[in-house]
Amino acid sequence: MGSMPEVTDADGLTVGQVSARLGVTVRALHHWDDVGLARPSLRTTGGYRLYTAGDLERLHRIVVYREIGLGLDRIRAILNDPTEDVPAALRAQRAQVAERIDRLRQLDAGLDRMIAAHERGLLLDAEEQTTIFGPTWNPDWPAQARRRYGDTTQWQQYAERSASRGPQQWQAVADTVAALDRALADAVAAGVEPGSPEANRLVERHRTVFASYFPLTRQMQVCLGRTYEADPGFAAHYDGIHPGLATWLRRSIDASARAHGIDPDTATWQ
Repeated sequence: MGSMPEVTDADGLTVGQVSARLGVTVRALHHWDDVGLARPSLRTTGGYRLYTAGDLERLHRIVVYREIGLGLDRIRAILNDPTEDVPAALRAQRAQVAERIDRLRQLDAGLDRMIAAHERGLLLDAEEQTTIFGPTWNPDWPAQARRRYGDTTQWQQYAERSASRGPQQWQAVADTVAALDRALADAVAAGVEPGSPEANRLVERHRTVFASYFPLTRQMQVCLGRTYEADPGFAAHYDGIHPGLATWLRRSIDASARAHGIDPDTATWQ
């Protein structure tokens, strides 16, 4: 290949000027020159690259092809090979772009749900909540929980789970919780003693079921058990399922914690 003529700066655009005009880095322009993809037609007397109008046209096409995801080798073939089926290549790339757009739209929808879950908790309207969780459910509870626990790790974990759930998934969670409540009530009615193998199995089941909301350590479970007994709202809920259930569950959780080397009296939320 012959040497390029040496001319003054006024005869073409510098690398910096082309970089600013096309929105590409100087490094990219140098690389495209080095690999023979887009060599400037001119140089100054000092050896600096200068790009002509024809060079800019080729660079513009390269930028467009790069934007739609074509690799440099494919771009070189399209630009240099007169037998290359350019429309076919562009149609194939357009199909890939359409797929990426669809994935980005799905990601956008997922982000919307994630944001809403962090802000609201349940992504269910009031009617759906009542249908799933029962007539005693208060649709204001999620907002109250957000105000109280919104800055905790557990709320973030709960929100991530909530973002992926619709009415059907929440119905499955509610059914699992209801089945656990029935099993706990049956245990109290049958006289199952806290600390017994059967009670310990129910305590483990409680931890597993609670993981539908966020991971629950044994120490955290102890704290919950104490809350179930001491908080009037929780106590009324569990004692409404079966008289004395709130205290029985707290005692059973405490006994299970001791069996795993945890002192319930010093357990903390961790």
